[in-house]
Amino acid sequence: MKQLDPQHAEANRAARSSLAEAFLAMRTADECRALLKDLTTPAELEALVDRWRVVKYLDQGVPYREIHERTGVSVTTIGRVARFLAEGNGGYRLALERLNQNPLEP
Repeated sequence: MKQLDPQHAEANRAARSSLAEAFLAMRTADECRALLKDLTTPAELEALVDRWRVVKYLDQGVPYREIHERTGVSVTTIGRVARFLAEGNGGYRLALERLNQNPLEP
């Protein structure tokens, strides 16, 4: 992660908030997918998708090795995702809960 001076750090915080608002402005899953495709490289998007697949398996209690076999995601990444699921900022857990309450159409 790049080191930023205080002025640039503040601009980055504002940009993160603006990015979150851009996601909130999307009204459908298709619109959100379009924004993700525009924002990320194919490899970055694949990494995000891999992490989300891992979250769902971890939530179901699937062992790391089995998740690796099903997804091809490294055990190291699975462990990192598990740590954030348990001790992160709560985003994974909140997304899982909300989707379980109100599943989106594909």
